[in-house]
Amino acid sequence: MEFQMDMDTSRQTRETSISMTPGGVQIDPLWRTALWQQFGATIDMLENALLACPSTHWNGRLWSDHSDLPQPPESSAFWYITYHILFWLDLYLSGSLEGFAPPTPFTLAELDPAGVLPERPYSREELHAYLVHLRKKCQTTIAELSDEKAHQQVAFPWIGGKSMSFLELLLYNMRHVQEHAAQLNLFLGQNAIDGASDWVPRAKADEGGE
Repeated sequence: MEFQMDMDTSRQTRETSISMTPGGVQIDPLWRTALWQQFGATIDMLENALLACPSTHWNGRLWSDHSDLPQPPESSAFWYITYHILFWLDLYLSGSLEGFAPPTPFTLAELDPAGVLPERPYSREELHAYLVHLRKKCQTTIAELSDEKAHQQVAFPWIGGKSMSFLELLLYNMRHVQEHAAQLNLFLGQNAIDGASDWVPRAKADEGGE
């Protein structure tokens, strides 16, 4: 009898950790909440840097290019690094190149192996609107993440030539955003810009943090 009760309790525990949606069985809410809180906080740190950068530093270069194959100066500009982050955040949240297209006025030029830059610098307003859109896209993607979707294998030719699960791609994506957001904030701090972001521990609750 005791063994049967333990089995029933175990079954109930498993049943309360999943929920059914049109997309299949969702993963444990604990993991989805933790993932969103940290991914959302990463995007919030990027937003803080974007909003803090004054127009006088919008075209400022984060680093000098001393490589054997020099890149255009704009490739290290504050506005371009911000755009670069958002473009790849968008693509990786989509999980595939097939059918992917960023919203206007952005293009697919970022995928060009020749390193083609946008025809003009994007404004703070354009990039902030893109960020707000992607924050919601990220939150929705994680909230609707099913076990099947989490296990889905995805591959991009520039990521080591090997496939990874969509769940791992989410973590890869978050690391990429955090790396560049840190660079932007370092640039602002080095230039004594007021409003450079402090550490953001969790996603902003007023934007839908769980």
